Amino acid sequence: MATPLTMPKLGLTMNTGVISRWNKKEGDAVAKGEILMVVATDKLTFDVESPVEGTLLKILVPEGKDVPVGELLAYLGQAGETVPGSAATEAAGTVPAQAPAAASAEKPSSRGTVLPAGLRATPLARKTAREEGIDLSAVTGSGPEGRIVRKDVEAFAAAPESRKVKASPTAAKAAADLGVDVSSIAADGRVMKVDVLKAASPAAARDVRLPLSPMRKVIAERMSLSRATIPSVAYDMDVDFTALGEFRSKVKAEGAKRGVKISYNHILMKICAAAVKDVPLANSSFDGDAILLHGNVNIGLAVAVDGGLLVPNVKAVQEKSLLEIAEETERLVDQARSGKLALEDMQGGTFTITNLGMFGTRSFTPIVNPPEACILGVNAITEKPVAVDGTVVIRPMSVLSLVADHRILDGAEAARFLARVRELAENPWLLLL
Repeated sequence: MATPLTMPKLGLTMNTGVISRWNKKEGDAVAKGEILMVVATDKLTFDVESPVEGTLLKILVPEGKDVPVGELLAYLGQAGETVPGSAATEAAGTVPAQAPAAASAEKPSSRGTVLPAGLRATPLARKTAREEGIDLSAVTGSGPEGRIVRKDVEAFAAAPESRKVKASPTAAKAAADLGVDVSSIAADGRVMKVDVLKAASPAAARDVRLPLSPMRKVIAERMSLSRATIPSVAYDMDVDFTALGEFRSKVKAEGAKRGVKISYNHILMKICAAAVKDVPLANSSFDGDAILLHGNVNIGLAVAVDGGLLVPNVKAVQEKSLLEIAEETERLVDQARSGKLALEDMQGGTFTITNLGMFGTRSFTPIVNPPEACILGVNAITEKPVAVDGTVVIRPMSVLSLVADHRILDGAEAARFLARVRELAENPWLLLL
């Protein structure tokens, strides 16, 4: 009897998934445990193994379609076996993922890279190219019929820099969609999606329609949900970074001795975790007819990645040292940018920090990440004249922007939390108490 294959639930919060790639076509033999398809969720990409040995009898859902968890995707079984309800399925208009005539065409990679028409590469070659950030269209294949194999990619990676073109996966996909030759793009280092878009938009500008990626779709949905359902209020407060700057210089030097880089973000995570002791509601979430106070302070740090935004979180910040916070944060940032985050790294956040100070922002209003109660925005540190004990002096000042769910925190509570953050930032020695 044919075995149905349904969209798996790959995380507690997963409701839908997108098939990024079928690794097999109809009629192909499949071994148990072999990677059958690649599924993209709102945050991560997963390889899905075949549950049985047999033949991929029929594909019911094409690549690129967003389907709910539990929906029927395909049938596995023995060659020649009848697929249940296949006639009814075809009558209903369901199309297989790939027509036989296109069976030899390359499919997108698990990171969304699309190979130009006529370009062929082995799965291992595509994987190696993704890891090295190499545009496969710049690689000459030595395999049968010009197929690119792993050694071709490795040889290209070892070639002089003048011969290399490194592009992010989303940049390579955008280049393929827009017909842009990435080798012609002058970029400082790796070619990113924005470089491709600039190259595709000459002076006589033309409109370019870019389909939303699964990540961008989810970002749009979650931000719209936040705005529509959370009555948020923004609070700004000036903070003198004099003492915090001196504190950071000292801990940064100590961290460097241990091979750890300590930034303002890491210190502010520690400060926010400490401030939660005074205002527990800042570390809570709205749960129907109740407010859920979280025992651990799991602080998410917004990380800009090519194609979107990810918010992995450091668990139990209140129990960690600055060194531990810095080490864990950098691990999460590296994995976010390389597409290797684990599902548990994205779940369980209770508070979020987003820092745009490196871009020179003076103030902004971040959007609360549901179901969290608060998000703290960090702005640029600039020298400003301030009055200290009746004397005007120049101090490094910044604005901290807190946005809070008014269903949970009234104005006084939110302001009290932000004031406590400011107090700890201006007197970091208080963290020792």
